[in-house]
Amino acid sequence: MRCHHTLTHLSADQTLRDGNGSLNWRLIHAVRPKTTTFMIPEAWTQPSPAVAIEATAIMAFAVSGLLEAARKKLDPVGVCIVVGLTAFGGGTLRDVLLDRRPFFWVEHSWWLWMLIGLSLLSMFFLQTRHFAPTERAVQWPDAVGLGLFTAGGTQLAMVADMPAIVAVLMGTITAVFGGVLRDIVCNEIPQAFRDHRPYAVCSFAGGWVVIAAGQFGLPGWVGLVAGAACATALRALALVFDWRLPHWRAH
Repeated sequence: MRCHHTLTHLSADQTLRDGNGSLNWRLIHAVRPKTTTFMIPEAWTQPSPAVAIEATAIMAFAVSGLLEAARKKLDPVGVCIVVGLTAFGGGTLRDVLLDRRPFFWVEHSWWLWMLIGLSLLSMFFLQTRHFAPTERAVQWPDAVGLGLFTAGGTQLAMVADMPAIVAVLMGTITAVFGGVLRDIVCNEIPQAFRDHRPYAVCSFAGGWVVIAAGQFGLPGWVGLVAGAACATALRALALVFDWRLPHWRAH
């Protein structure tokens, strides 16, 4: 977060601890901001393809979570929880596995306020318009979020110097796990496991596109866009043409 403030300057021999080594709260309060302007998220003032893709992915998955919560007729608390789990679940698990701190929704807590506001306003809108979401309506924003989170998660793992296969799996986890949590909380077998149409496979393929772009020395934004487009396009084609993976047959 970026802010403008006026600080009381300390002389060179002053510290934040007293002679016993304890915190000197008088000095700590002295250096706190005296005047503060509106807090502006730093991501808003430093736009980049990675930030844009992450923001769009969060919103896409939030919409899919919102539609699923509306389909299940959950109350406002349930809607906010499902939206939050869908939007942040995959990225949080990725950050745990990569030992990244703070989590992105902790570092950029304004996202929490945005999604709470989106959930409540959208819930009111859907009720007043008598809009009844279908399962198919959930699949399209989910497909967009799948591609975007795949690309972003894979590239983050690449920056952390993970091996290629690990980076691709991190992208797949980022893209898939939020939807898995959404379906579990809504008392459904996760769509990623029961749909039989390629889902995680599309994410896995998109992750390798990001890796290939990096190996060819292409700019990072090219890899992000290409990987996201590949995963989303594959999922969209699977939905349109009803591509299906092999599954167990009952005897």
